[in-house]
Amino acid sequence: MAILLTGGAGYVGSHTALALLRAGHDVVVVDNLENSSAESMHRVEELAGRSLTFGQFDVRDTDRLGKLFADGSIDAVVHFAGLKAVGESVAEPLRYYANNIGATTSLLAAMDAAEVRQLVFSSSATVYGDGGEPEYVESMPRNPVNPYGQTKAMIERILEDVAASGRGFRFSILRYFNPVGADESGRIGEDPRGVPNNLVPFVAQVAVGRRPELLVFGDDYETADGTGVRDYIHVADLADGHLAALASMPAADRAVAYNLGVGRGWSVLDVVTAFEKACGRPIPRRVIGRRAGDLAACWANPAKARAELGWTARRSLDDACADAWRWQSANPSGYS
Repeated sequence: MAILLTGGAGYVGSHTALALLRAGHDVVVVDNLENSSAESMHRVEELAGRSLTFGQFDVRDTDRLGKLFADGSIDAVVHFAGLKAVGESVAEPLRYYANNIGATTSLLAAMDAAEVRQLVFSSSATVYGDGGEPEYVESMPRNPVNPYGQTKAMIERILEDVAASGRGFRFSILRYFNPVGADESGRIGEDPRGVPNNLVPFVAQVAVGRRPELLVFGDDYETADGTGVRDYIHVADLADGHLAALASMPAADRAVAYNLGVGRGWSVLDVVTAFEKACGRPIPRRVIGRRAGDLAACWANPAKARAELGWTARRSLDDACADAWRWQSANPSGYS
């Protein structure tokens, strides 16, 4: 198939583009490069030994998006494009709603006009909010606690409404837990702008000398070592999940959600220990106060994805840390 990836130059998008090319699909990427780099696309082509089509523009540009669909060559879409920093979304909620919701409605209108009816949506476990139990299942209510999570939940509702309109759309909604790691080549990986919002890239930047120490947000949670526990999934497994979703799309007029996670949790200190093993050096760290809105523990129940998509995570936390270190040590300043 010919697959359009919106926001495909980003972290998860670039790994998914590589997996699609390696599987024999044609790939078209649209990205405004606000939080990504065109260099990732060059490296994806190098690794795949195949070319892709790249357009640098915002998905909200309805004219350019319409022209992209006009030739009728696109069979399905994977929708990654969107702003994704929780803290930033609290400070700039209007920007997040305008960007994330606007990009999705623009994309759906272009798909409808071109009669492209299959879409895989990059959602997030943040739609659950505080689920009350640490293990999250898809049947839990959506209760996001920040604007970023609200945009994901709202987009899910939009997809459900469009599916119910009877126009033949088929939507697979993938709720990510915590993507980590990099392609095993070390050529592509996570390259956040500014201060990393996620644990592993922050640890990696400390290990490579870009930052003096890791800040641990609280060590007094009701967990084994007092630090927060999360489900960390290797980005290559996550990319494979998108291929599985494209191969097993729901029936027409349906939108179905799937958790993509490992199915167990690791603490902050578990991750630090695994990374120290990978890089062969200690990670300086300092415990500070809890971060507002953080939960003690949460992880995925991925049984539905295993049963309906035939997908399961195969790589370990040690694999993820080794691959993340290979990427960061070879690219200490990221793609720049």
